[in-house]
Amino acid sequence: MTELQTPKTLVDTYQLYIDGNWVEPADGRYDDISPSSERVIATAPDASVAQVGDAIAAARRAFDSGPWGTMSAEQRAGCLSQLGDALTKHADDFFALSQLEWGCIANERVMQIDGAGFMSMHAAALATELTEQPVAGMSAGNTLLRHAPLGVVSVLTPWNFPHCLNVMKLNHALAAGNTVVLKPSPLTPLAGLALARLIDEHTDIPPGVVNVVTPSSVDAAKLLTTDPRVDMVSFTGSSVVGREVMSAAGDTMKRILLELGGKSASIVLDDAQITDEMLQQMLFQSCSLHAGQACILHSRLLLPDSLHDEVVDRLAALAREVKVGDPADPEVQMGPLISAAQRGRVEAHVVGALNDGAKLVTGGRRPPGLDTGFYFEPTILSGVQPDSAIAQEEVFGPVLAVLRYRDDDDAVAIANNSQYGLSGAVWGGDVDRAVGVARRIRTGQVAVNGVSPAGAPFGGFKLSGLGREGGGIGGIHQYMEAMAIGVPA
Repeated sequence: MTELQTPKTLVDTYQLYIDGNWVEPADGRYDDISPSSERVIATAPDASVAQVGDAIAAARRAFDSGPWGTMSAEQRAGCLSQLGDALTKHADDFFALSQLEWGCIANERVMQIDGAGFMSMHAAALATELTEQPVAGMSAGNTLLRHAPLGVVSVLTPWNFPHCLNVMKLNHALAAGNTVVLKPSPLTPLAGLALARLIDEHTDIPPGVVNVVTPSSVDAAKLLTTDPRVDMVSFTGSSVVGREVMSAAGDTMKRILLELGGKSASIVLDDAQITDEMLQQMLFQSCSLHAGQACILHSRLLLPDSLHDEVVDRLAALAREVKVGDPADPEVQMGPLISAAQRGRVEAHVVGALNDGAKLVTGGRRPPGLDTGFYFEPTILSGVQPDSAIAQEEVFGPVLAVLRYRDDDDAVAIANNSQYGLSGAVWGGDVDRAVGVARRIRTGQVAVNGVSPAGAPFGGFKLSGLGREGGGIGGIHQYMEAMAIGVPA
Protein backbone atom coordinates (compact mmCIF):
# COMPACT_ATOMS: atom_id res chain seq x y z
CA MET A 1 0.00 0.00 0.00
CA THR A 2 1.41 3.38 -0.99
CA GLU A 3 0.27 6.95 -0.81
CA LEU A 4 -1.37 8.33 -3.95
CA GLN A 5 1.19 10.31 -5.91
CA THR A 6 0.54 12.32 -9.06
CA PRO A 7 -1.58 13.24 -10.96
CA LYS A 8 -3.94 15.50 -9.03
CA THR A 9 -7.03 14.19 -10.80
CA LEU A 10 -8.61 10.79 -11.30
CA VAL A 11 -9.52 11.77 -14.87
CA ASP A 12 -6.68 9.91 -16.54
CA THR A 13 -5.78 7.52 -19.34
CA TYR A 14 -5.73 4.14 -17.62
CA GLN A 15 -4.68 0.64 -18.52
CA LEU A 16 -6.65 -2.49 -17.58
CA TYR A 17 -6.26 -3.72 -14.01
CA ILE A 18 -5.63 -7.49 -13.99
CA ASP A 19 -4.03 -9.58 -11.23
CA GLY A 20 -2.69 -6.51 -9.45
CA ASN A 21 -1.00 -5.15 -12.59
CA TRP A 22 -1.81 -2.41 -15.09
CA VAL A 23 -2.02 -4.06 -18.51
CA GLU A 24 -2.06 -2.53 -21.98
CA PRO A 25 -5.32 -3.28 -23.83
CA ALA A 26 -5.10 -5.75 -26.71
CA ASP A 27 -7.99 -4.17 -28.64
CA GLY A 28 -6.80 -0.57 -28.54
CA ARG A 29 -8.66 2.30 -26.90
CA TYR A 30 -11.99 4.09 -27.27
CA ASP A 31 -13.07 7.65 -26.51
CA ASP A 32 -14.74 8.61 -23.25
CA ILE A 33 -17.13 11.49 -24.04
CA SER A 34 -18.28 14.05 -21.49
CA PRO A 35 -22.09 14.47 -21.72
CA SER A 36 -21.92 18.13 -20.76
CA SER A 37 -19.32 19.28 -23.30
CA GLU A 38 -19.44 16.45 -25.90
CA ARG A 39 -15.64 16.45 -25.72
CA VAL A 40 -13.26 13.51 -25.27
CA ILE A 41 -12.02 13.58 -21.67
CA ALA A 42 -9.87 10.43 -21.89
CA THR A 43 -9.41 7.22 -23.82
CA ALA A 44 -10.40 3.94 -22.21
CA PRO A 45 -8.60 0.59 -22.56
CA ASP A 46 -10.56 -1.85 -24.72
CA ALA A 47 -10.10 -5.33 -23.29
CA SER A 48 -10.09 -8.27 -25.67
CA VAL A 49 -11.99 -11.48 -25.01
CA ALA A 50 -8.70 -13.10 -24.02
CA GLN A 51 -7.93 -10.33 -21.53
CA VAL A 52 -11.34 -10.66 -19.91
CA GLY A 53 -10.49 -14.35 -19.64
CA ASP A 54 -7.18 -13.40 -18.00
CA ALA A 55 -9.04 -11.32 -15.43
CA ILE A 56 -11.38 -14.23 -14.66
CA ALA A 57 -8.38 -16.56 -14.33
CA ALA A 58 -6.70 -14.13 -11.93
CA ALA A 59 -9.81 -13.91 -9.78
CA ARG A 60 -10.13 -17.71 -9.83
CA ARG A 61 -6.53 -18.20 -8.65
CA ALA A 62 -6.92 -15.53 -5.98
CA PHE A 63 -9.98 -17.32 -4.60
CA ASP A 64 -8.77 -20.93 -4.90
CA SER A 65 -5.16 -20.57 -3.78
CA GLY A 66 -4.46 -16.93 -2.89
CA PRO A 67 -4.27 -15.42 0.60
CA TRP A 68 -7.75 -13.85 0.45
CA GLY A 69 -9.48 -17.10 1.38
CA THR A 70 -7.16 -17.79 4.34
CA MET A 71 -7.38 -14.28 5.76
CA SER A 72 -9.55 -13.79 8.82
CA ALA A 73 -12.76 -11.79 8.64
CA GLU A 74 -11.01 -9.07 10.62
CA GLN A 75 -8.19 -8.88 8.07
CA ARG A 76 -10.62 -8.60 5.17
CA ALA A 77 -12.54 -5.97 7.13
CA GLY A 78 -9.28 -4.06 7.55
CA CYS A 79 -8.83 -3.98 3.78
CA LEU A 80 -12.35 -2.64 3.32
CA SER A 81 -11.70 0.00 5.98
CA GLN A 82 -8.61 1.07 4.05
CA LEU A 83 -10.77 1.41 0.95
CA GLY A 84 -13.32 3.44 2.90
CA ASP A 85 -10.58 5.79 4.12
CA ALA A 86 -9.24 6.25 0.60
CA LEU A 87 -12.69 6.87 -0.86
CA THR A 88 -13.41 9.50 1.78
CA LYS A 89 -10.01 11.17 1.33
CA HIS A 90 -10.43 11.34 -2.44
CA ALA A 91 -14.13 12.17 -2.58
CA ASP A 92 -13.35 15.54 -4.20
CA ASP A 93 -11.41 13.76 -6.95
CA PHE A 94 -14.27 11.36 -7.61
CA PHE A 95 -16.76 14.22 -7.65
CA ALA A 96 -14.67 16.04 -10.26
CA LEU A 97 -14.60 12.83 -12.30
CA SER A 98 -18.35 12.37 -11.92
CA GLN A 99 -19.07 15.90 -13.18
CA LEU A 100 -17.09 15.23 -16.33
CA GLU A 101 -17.87 11.60 -17.06
CA TRP A 102 -21.54 11.18 -16.18
CA GLY A 103 -22.86 14.65 -15.41
CA CYS A 104 -23.26 14.51 -11.64
CA ILE A 105 -24.31 17.86 -10.17
CA ALA A 106 -23.60 19.39 -6.76
CA ASN A 107 -26.90 18.43 -5.09
CA GLU A 108 -26.37 14.77 -6.05
CA ARG A 109 -22.85 14.56 -4.64
CA VAL A 110 -23.80 13.07 -1.27
CA MET A 111 -25.88 10.37 -2.97
CA GLN A 112 -23.43 9.59 -5.76
CA ILE A 113 -20.01 10.17 -4.19
CA ASP A 114 -19.73 10.97 -0.50
CA GLY A 115 -21.64 7.91 0.71
CA ALA A 116 -19.19 5.47 -0.92
CA GLY A 117 -16.60 5.63 1.85
CA PHE A 118 -19.23 5.03 4.51
CA MET A 119 -20.53 2.02 2.55
CA SER A 120 -17.07 0.45 2.66
CA MET A 121 -16.79 1.09 6.39
CA HIS A 122 -20.21 -0.48 6.93
CA ALA A 123 -19.28 -3.50 4.83
CA ALA A 124 -16.11 -3.88 6.90
CA ALA A 125 -18.20 -4.07 10.06
CA LEU A 126 -20.60 -6.58 8.50
CA ALA A 127 -17.69 -8.80 7.42
CA THR A 128 -16.90 -9.47 11.08
CA GLU A 129 -20.48 -10.57 11.78
CA LEU A 130 -20.32 -13.59 9.44
CA THR A 131 -20.37 -16.29 12.10
CA GLU A 132 -21.74 -19.81 12.13
CA GLN A 133 -25.19 -20.09 13.71
CA PRO A 134 -26.68 -23.08 15.56
CA VAL A 135 -29.97 -24.36 14.15
CA ALA A 136 -32.53 -26.11 16.31
CA GLY A 137 -33.96 -29.32 14.92
CA MET A 138 -34.99 -32.90 15.64
CA SER A 139 -31.60 -34.60 15.56
CA ALA A 140 -29.28 -36.62 17.73
CA GLY A 141 -26.56 -34.05 17.11
CA ASN A 142 -26.26 -30.33 16.49
CA THR A 143 -26.58 -28.38 13.27
CA LEU A 144 -24.44 -25.43 12.31
CA LEU A 145 -25.50 -23.03 9.56
CA ARG A 146 -22.74 -21.15 7.85
CA HIS A 147 -22.61 -18.95 4.79
CA ALA A 148 -19.72 -19.69 2.44
CA PRO A 149 -18.38 -17.32 -0.22
CA LEU A 150 -19.46 -18.25 -3.72
CA GLY A 151 -16.08 -17.77 -5.40
CA VAL A 152 -15.59 -15.49 -8.42
CA VAL A 153 -18.18 -12.74 -8.87
CA SER A 154 -18.67 -10.79 -12.10
CA VAL A 155 -19.87 -7.29 -11.27
CA LEU A 156 -21.54 -5.49 -14.18
CA THR A 157 -22.56 -1.89 -13.48
CA PRO A 158 -24.47 0.84 -15.37
CA TRP A 159 -23.55 4.40 -16.27
CA ASN A 160 -26.11 6.36 -14.24
CA PHE A 161 -24.72 5.88 -10.71
CA PRO A 162 -21.45 4.13 -11.54
CA HIS A 163 -19.28 5.04 -8.58
CA CYS A 164 -21.66 4.19 -5.75
CA LEU A 165 -22.79 0.99 -7.50
CA ASN A 166 -19.21 -0.10 -8.23
CA VAL A 167 -18.33 0.42 -4.59
CA MET A 168 -21.49 -1.14 -3.15
CA LYS A 169 -21.28 -4.34 -5.16
CA LEU A 170 -17.54 -4.64 -4.63
CA ASN A 171 -18.00 -4.14 -0.88
CA HIS A 172 -20.60 -6.89 -0.59
CA ALA A 173 -18.67 -9.38 -2.70
CA LEU A 174 -15.40 -8.79 -0.85
CA ALA A 175 -16.97 -8.76 2.62
CA ALA A 176 -18.40 -12.19 1.80
CA GLY A 177 -14.93 -13.46 0.91
CA ASN A 178 -15.29 -13.57 -2.88
CA THR A 179 -12.98 -12.31 -5.58
CA VAL A 180 -14.23 -9.96 -8.30
CA VAL A 181 -14.03 -9.00 -11.95
CA LEU A 182 -15.64 -5.57 -12.32
CA LYS A 183 -16.86 -4.38 -15.72
CA PRO A 184 -18.21 -0.82 -15.69
CA SER A 185 -20.28 0.56 -18.55
CA PRO A 186 -18.30 1.66 -21.65
CA LEU A 187 -19.94 5.06 -21.12
CA THR A 188 -18.32 5.43 -17.67
CA PRO A 189 -15.11 3.38 -17.76
CA LEU A 190 -13.04 5.79 -15.68
CA ALA A 191 -15.29 5.32 -12.65
CA GLY A 192 -14.22 1.68 -12.37
CA LEU A 193 -10.59 2.21 -13.31
CA ALA A 194 -10.18 5.07 -10.82
CA LEU A 195 -11.58 2.77 -8.14
CA ALA A 196 -9.01 0.14 -9.12
CA ARG A 197 -6.31 2.76 -8.70
CA LEU A 198 -7.38 3.47 -5.13
CA ILE A 199 -7.48 -0.25 -4.37
CA ASP A 200 -4.02 -0.71 -5.87
CA GLU A 201 -2.40 2.25 -4.13
CA HIS A 202 -4.27 2.48 -0.83
CA THR A 203 -5.23 -1.01 0.31
CA ASP A 204 -3.67 -4.35 1.16
CA ILE A 205 -6.19 -6.26 -0.97
CA PRO A 206 -4.06 -9.01 -2.59
CA PRO A 207 -3.43 -9.16 -6.36
CA GLY A 208 -6.20 -10.85 -8.33
CA VAL A 209 -8.89 -10.25 -5.71
CA VAL A 210 -10.19 -7.23 -7.65
CA ASN A 211 -9.80 -6.95 -11.42
CA VAL A 212 -11.26 -4.16 -13.59
CA VAL A 213 -11.76 -4.56 -17.33
CA THR A 214 -13.49 -2.18 -19.72
CA PRO A 215 -14.29 -3.99 -22.98
CA SER A 216 -16.51 -2.36 -25.57
CA SER A 217 -17.44 -5.56 -27.41
CA VAL A 218 -20.45 -7.70 -26.56
CA ASP A 219 -18.42 -10.90 -26.88
CA ALA A 220 -15.86 -9.80 -24.30
CA ALA A 221 -18.54 -8.64 -21.88
CA LYS A 222 -20.61 -11.79 -22.39
CA LEU A 223 -17.71 -13.97 -21.23
CA LEU A 224 -18.32 -12.63 -17.73
CA THR A 225 -21.77 -14.27 -17.79
CA THR A 226 -20.87 -17.56 -19.50
CA ASP A 227 -17.39 -18.56 -18.33
CA PRO A 228 -17.66 -21.60 -16.00
CA ARG A 229 -14.95 -20.15 -13.75
CA VAL A 230 -17.41 -17.42 -12.70
CA ASP A 231 -19.72 -18.42 -9.85
CA MET A 232 -22.01 -15.38 -9.64
CA VAL A 233 -23.10 -12.42 -11.76
CA SER A 234 -24.23 -9.22 -10.04
CA PHE A 235 -25.83 -6.93 -12.60
CA THR A 236 -27.56 -3.55 -12.45
CA GLY A 237 -29.05 -2.20 -15.66
CA SER A 238 -31.99 -2.47 -18.01
CA SER A 239 -34.48 -5.32 -17.89
CA VAL A 240 -33.71 -6.10 -21.55
CA VAL A 241 -30.05 -6.76 -20.79
CA GLY A 242 -30.97 -8.38 -17.48
CA ARG A 243 -32.91 -11.06 -19.35
CA GLU A 244 -29.85 -11.73 -21.51
CA VAL A 245 -27.61 -11.98 -18.44
CA MET A 246 -30.01 -14.40 -16.79
CA SER A 247 -30.20 -16.57 -19.89
CA ALA A 248 -26.43 -16.60 -20.44
CA ALA A 249 -25.73 -17.47 -16.80
CA GLY A 250 -28.29 -20.29 -16.81
CA ASP A 251 -26.14 -22.85 -18.63
CA THR A 252 -23.70 -23.05 -15.74
CA MET A 253 -26.29 -22.34 -13.01
CA LYS A 254 -24.49 -19.24 -11.82
CA ARG A 255 -26.01 -17.39 -8.93
CA ILE A 256 -27.41 -14.07 -10.14
CA LEU A 257 -28.40 -10.79 -8.59
CA LEU A 258 -30.35 -8.51 -10.92
CA GLU A 259 -31.42 -4.95 -10.13
CA LEU A 260 -33.25 -3.80 -13.24
CA GLY A 261 -35.64 -1.19 -14.55
CA GLY A 262 -38.67 0.54 -13.14
CA LYS A 263 -41.78 2.49 -14.07
CA SER A 264 -42.88 3.32 -10.57
CA ALA A 265 -46.09 5.07 -9.58
CA SER A 266 -46.54 7.98 -7.19
CA ILE A 267 -50.14 8.08 -5.91
CA VAL A 268 -51.53 11.31 -4.49
CA LEU A 269 -54.64 10.53 -2.43
CA ASP A 270 -57.56 12.94 -2.39
CA ASP A 271 -56.92 13.97 1.23
CA ALA A 272 -53.27 14.95 0.63
CA GLN A 273 -52.17 18.43 1.69
CA ILE A 274 -50.39 19.87 -1.35
CA THR A 275 -47.42 21.91 -0.14
CA ASP A 276 -44.57 23.48 -2.09
CA GLU A 277 -42.10 21.22 -0.27
CA MET A 278 -44.07 18.14 -1.26
CA LEU A 279 -44.18 19.19 -4.90
CA GLN A 280 -40.46 19.99 -4.96
CA GLN A 281 -39.65 16.55 -3.57
CA MET A 282 -42.11 14.91 -5.93
CA LEU A 283 -40.59 16.65 -8.98
CA PHE A 284 -37.08 15.62 -7.94
CA GLN A 285 -37.99 12.00 -7.24
CA SER A 286 -40.12 11.58 -10.36
CA CYS A 287 -38.33 13.65 -12.97
CA SER A 288 -35.22 15.73 -12.30
CA LEU A 289 -33.02 13.38 -10.23
CA HIS A 290 -29.92 12.83 -12.39
CA ALA A 291 -31.91 14.10 -15.40
CA GLY A 292 -34.41 11.28 -14.96
CA GLN A 293 -31.73 8.61 -15.38
CA ALA A 294 -32.58 6.50 -12.35
CA CYS A 295 -34.50 3.24 -12.15
CA ILE A 296 -36.08 4.24 -8.83
CA LEU A 297 -37.87 7.30 -10.25
CA HIS A 298 -41.61 7.60 -9.70
CA SER A 299 -42.14 8.42 -13.37
CA ARG A 300 -45.94 7.86 -13.31
CA LEU A 301 -47.94 10.37 -11.25
CA LEU A 302 -51.48 9.25 -10.36
CA LEU A 303 -53.89 12.04 -9.44
CA PRO A 304 -57.58 12.17 -8.48
CA ASP A 305 -59.84 14.55 -10.40
CA SER A 306 -60.19 16.82 -7.35
CA LEU A 307 -56.46 17.61 -7.27
CA HIS A 308 -55.39 17.00 -10.86
CA ASP A 309 -55.35 20.50 -12.33
CA GLU A 310 -53.85 22.17 -9.25
CA VAL A 311 -51.01 19.66 -8.92
CA VAL A 312 -50.18 19.62 -12.64
CA ASP A 313 -50.14 23.43 -12.86
CA ARG A 314 -47.94 23.84 -9.78
CA LEU A 315 -45.57 21.05 -10.81
CA ALA A 316 -45.23 22.57 -14.29
CA ALA A 317 -44.34 25.94 -12.79
CA LEU A 318 -41.65 24.30 -10.66
CA ALA A 319 -40.32 22.33 -13.63
CA ARG A 320 -39.91 25.51 -15.66
CA GLU A 321 -37.79 26.98 -12.86
CA VAL A 322 -35.32 24.07 -12.78
CA LYS A 323 -31.90 25.35 -13.83
CA VAL A 324 -30.46 22.92 -16.39
CA GLY A 325 -26.82 23.14 -17.36
CA ASP A 326 -23.15 22.37 -16.79
CA PRO A 327 -22.58 20.16 -13.72
CA ALA A 328 -19.58 22.34 -12.84
CA ASP A 329 -21.99 25.19 -12.02
CA PRO A 330 -22.99 24.77 -8.33
CA GLU A 331 -26.32 26.50 -9.01
CA VAL A 332 -27.39 23.95 -11.64
CA GLN A 333 -30.29 21.71 -10.54
CA MET A 334 -30.24 19.21 -13.42
CA GLY A 335 -27.42 18.07 -15.67
CA PRO A 336 -27.26 16.33 -19.05
CA LEU A 337 -28.33 12.95 -20.31
CA ILE A 338 -25.45 10.54 -20.77
CA SER A 339 -25.23 10.50 -24.58
CA ALA A 340 -26.68 11.73 -27.84
CA ALA A 341 -28.32 8.34 -28.31
CA GLN A 342 -30.03 8.59 -24.92
CA ARG A 343 -31.32 12.09 -25.64
CA GLY A 344 -32.66 10.86 -28.97
CA ARG A 345 -34.41 8.00 -27.20
CA VAL A 346 -36.07 10.38 -24.73
CA GLU A 347 -37.20 12.69 -27.54
CA ALA A 348 -38.70 9.71 -29.39
CA HIS A 349 -40.65 8.69 -26.29
CA VAL A 350 -42.13 12.18 -25.95
CA VAL A 351 -43.10 12.32 -29.63
CA GLY A 352 -44.68 8.88 -29.32
CA ALA A 353 -46.67 9.95 -26.27
CA LEU A 354 -48.03 13.01 -28.08
CA ASN A 355 -49.00 10.81 -31.02
CA ASP A 356 -50.86 8.56 -28.56
CA GLY A 357 -52.93 11.51 -27.33
CA ALA A 358 -50.96 12.82 -24.34
CA LYS A 359 -50.69 16.59 -23.80
CA LEU A 360 -47.34 18.33 -23.43
CA VAL A 361 -47.67 20.51 -20.31
CA THR A 362 -44.07 21.71 -20.26
CA GLY A 363 -40.63 20.79 -21.58
CA GLY A 364 -40.07 18.30 -24.37
CA ARG A 365 -37.01 19.85 -26.00
CA ARG A 366 -33.38 20.93 -25.61
CA PRO A 367 -33.22 23.92 -23.23
CA PRO A 368 -32.72 27.22 -25.07
CA GLY A 369 -29.11 28.43 -24.99
CA LEU A 370 -27.63 24.98 -24.38
CA ASP A 371 -26.47 24.08 -27.86
CA THR A 372 -23.66 21.82 -26.67
CA GLY A 373 -24.17 18.87 -24.34
CA PHE A 374 -26.89 16.22 -24.17
CA TYR A 375 -29.48 18.32 -22.34
CA PHE A 376 -33.24 17.93 -22.20
CA GLU A 377 -35.84 19.99 -20.34
CA PRO A 378 -37.85 18.59 -17.41
CA THR A 379 -40.98 17.38 -19.18
CA ILE A 380 -44.52 16.80 -17.92
CA LEU A 381 -47.17 14.98 -19.97
CA SER A 382 -50.83 14.89 -18.94
CA GLY A 383 -53.77 12.92 -20.30
CA VAL A 384 -51.67 9.73 -20.33
CA GLN A 385 -53.57 6.45 -20.63
CA PRO A 386 -52.52 3.51 -18.42
CA ASP A 387 -51.80 1.15 -21.32
CA SER A 388 -49.92 3.65 -23.49
CA ALA A 389 -46.21 3.21 -24.21
CA ILE A 390 -45.22 6.25 -22.14
CA ALA A 391 -46.98 4.71 -19.11
CA GLN A 392 -45.51 1.26 -19.64
CA GLU A 393 -41.94 1.75 -20.90
CA GLU A 394 -39.00 3.08 -18.94
CA VAL A 395 -37.89 6.36 -20.53
CA PHE A 396 -34.74 6.99 -18.46
CA GLY A 397 -35.00 10.72 -18.92
CA PRO A 398 -36.68 13.69 -17.20
CA VAL A 399 -40.21 12.83 -18.33
CA LEU A 400 -43.17 12.57 -15.93
CA ALA A 401 -46.39 10.92 -17.14
CA VAL A 402 -49.56 12.10 -15.33
CA LEU A 403 -52.59 9.79 -15.13
CA ARG A 404 -56.05 10.28 -13.59
CA TYR A 405 -57.71 7.73 -11.29
CA ARG A 406 -61.20 7.37 -9.77
CA ASP A 407 -60.68 5.91 -6.27
CA ASP A 408 -58.13 4.02 -4.18
CA ASP A 409 -58.87 0.70 -5.86
CA ASP A 410 -58.42 2.25 -9.29
CA ALA A 411 -55.14 3.88 -8.23
CA VAL A 412 -53.76 0.56 -7.00
CA ALA A 413 -54.87 -1.19 -10.19
CA ILE A 414 -53.13 1.43 -12.36
CA ALA A 415 -49.98 1.31 -10.22
CA ASN A 416 -49.86 -2.49 -10.57
CA ASN A 417 -50.55 -2.33 -14.31
CA SER A 418 -46.86 -2.55 -15.11
CA GLN A 419 -44.26 -5.14 -15.97
CA TYR A 420 -42.05 -3.46 -13.36
CA GLY A 421 -42.18 -3.23 -9.59
CA LEU A 422 -39.16 -1.46 -8.16
CA SER A 423 -40.27 1.61 -6.25
CA GLY A 424 -43.22 3.90 -5.63
CA ALA A 425 -44.81 6.53 -3.39
CA VAL A 426 -48.09 7.35 -1.70
CA TRP A 427 -49.05 10.83 -0.44
CA GLY A 428 -52.04 11.33 1.85
CA GLY A 429 -53.42 13.16 4.87
CA ASP A 430 -54.44 9.97 6.70
CA VAL A 431 -51.18 8.06 7.20
CA ASP A 432 -52.92 4.76 8.00
CA ARG A 433 -54.90 4.98 4.76
CA ALA A 434 -51.74 5.85 2.82
CA VAL A 435 -49.82 2.91 4.32
CA GLY A 436 -52.77 0.65 3.51
CA VAL A 437 -52.59 1.71 -0.13
CA ALA A 438 -48.79 1.23 -0.12
CA ARG A 439 -49.18 -2.36 1.08
CA ARG A 440 -51.28 -3.18 -1.99
CA ILE A 441 -48.69 -2.04 -4.55
CA ARG A 442 -46.62 -4.85 -6.04
CA THR A 443 -43.23 -3.22 -5.73
CA GLY A 444 -39.96 -3.51 -3.84
CA GLN A 445 -40.15 -0.30 -1.82
CA VAL A 446 -42.67 2.47 -1.23
CA ALA A 447 -42.21 5.92 0.30
CA VAL A 448 -45.15 7.31 2.28
CA ASN A 449 -45.41 11.10 2.48
CA GLY A 450 -41.84 11.45 1.30
CA VAL A 451 -40.30 9.06 3.83
CA SER A 452 -38.19 6.62 1.82
CA PRO A 453 -37.27 3.22 3.28
CA ALA A 454 -33.78 3.12 4.79
CA GLY A 455 -31.57 0.22 5.80
CA ALA A 456 -33.85 -2.34 4.14
CA PRO A 457 -33.05 -4.79 1.32
CA PHE A 458 -33.38 -3.12 -2.08
CA GLY A 459 -34.73 -4.82 -5.18
CA GLY A 460 -37.84 -5.33 -7.24
CA PHE A 461 -40.82 -7.44 -8.22
CA LYS A 462 -41.51 -8.77 -11.72
CA LEU A 463 -39.13 -7.45 -14.42
CA SER A 464 -37.46 -5.13 -11.92
CA GLY A 465 -35.09 -7.83 -10.84
CA LEU A 466 -34.13 -10.84 -8.81
CA GLY A 467 -32.60 -10.81 -5.33
CA ARG A 468 -31.91 -7.90 -3.00
CA GLU A 469 -28.99 -5.55 -2.44
CA GLY A 470 -28.06 -4.08 0.93
CA GLY A 471 -30.15 -4.39 4.06
CA GLY A 472 -27.35 -5.31 6.45
CA ILE A 473 -26.02 -8.84 6.73
CA GLY A 474 -28.66 -10.09 4.30
CA GLY A 475 -27.01 -8.08 1.54
CA ILE A 476 -23.73 -9.89 2.20
CA HIS A 477 -25.52 -13.25 2.22
CA GLN A 478 -26.69 -12.56 -1.36
CA TYR A 479 -23.05 -13.12 -2.33
CA MET A 480 -22.77 -16.35 -0.34
CA GLU A 481 -24.15 -19.89 -0.29
CA ALA A 482 -25.88 -21.35 2.77
CA MET A 483 -24.25 -24.52 4.10
CA ALA A 484 -25.42 -26.78 6.93
CA ILE A 485 -23.11 -29.01 8.98
CA GLY A 486 -24.37 -31.78 11.26
CA VAL A 487 -22.14 -32.15 14.33
CA PRO A 488 -22.36 -35.15 16.69
CA ALA A 489 -23.55 -34.23 20.16
